[in-house]
Amino acid sequence: MIVSLKLHSPVQIFLLFAALLLLAYPCRARAQNRSDSLPDAPPVEMQANENPVTILGTPLRILKDQEAIWTSPAHIRDSNALGPIALVLATAVLITADHQVMSSSRLQNSSLNSKASTASDGLAGGFVVAPAVIFAIGAFHHDGHATETGILGGEAMLDSLAVSEVLKGISRRERPTVDNAKGKFFQSNIGLESSFPSNHAIVAWSSAAVIASEYNGRLTQIAAYGLATGVGASRILAREHFPSDVLVGSAVGWMIGRYVVHRHRYAD
Repeated sequence: MIVSLKLHSPVQIFLLFAALLLLAYPCRARAQNRSDSLPDAPPVEMQANENPVTILGTPLRILKDQEAIWTSPAHIRDSNALGPIALVLATAVLITADHQVMSSSRLQNSSLNSKASTASDGLAGGFVVAPAVIFAIGAFHHDGHATETGILGGEAMLDSLAVSEVLKGISRRERPTVDNAKGKFFQSNIGLESSFPSNHAIVAWSSAAVIASEYNGRLTQIAAYGLATGVGASRILAREHFPSDVLVGSAVGWMIGRYVVHRHRYAD
């Protein structure tokens, strides 16, 4: 069944997909000349910061990051549009399949749903705590790399949550447990409890992206991204989110996490 959209809300539909395309756009344009574009994992040397990262600078960095995120379409180029367009198309396809997936009898299992919900909360909580632990270890051992990772991990999660709440305010999508998992958008009674996108996924992937970028060994990347994938999968198994909610949360979280590292990491 195709997910129902309120046809009398074309402006909201446009805003939803415009916001998604905006956030999906890697914006490598002018990356070599501008420090405020939203790059898709550029070489470290293009964005390395000349000053060490400190907690005192966190508020200003977050404000600048939000400005860069929401103004990134001003730096687009036709040559790098394939990735974001693919994400938007994949999201649209998943939205049409969400109802069928969430109505599967295999997911109609309260025991499975409960265990998956517990697992997703635990894994996501681990990603929230991890930057704080890394920062504490770095401060204790006077390890600037570790303290930087902790600070940027926290900032990436805050940046991601800010973006997620805006998308939730636009989408106002019902949860899978409502109205037989039809996943209708733009419901006035939803408010900020919208299902789209998944906060668990966006937080996990933004934190994982920072950790995997700062400590880019193969095992670290496999562990970080593997656990982040587990967060998204468990949200679906718990019937807390639709697959499209998780896809968008994961992709946006990853891009923001990578951006924060490559814009602010210390040159040394």
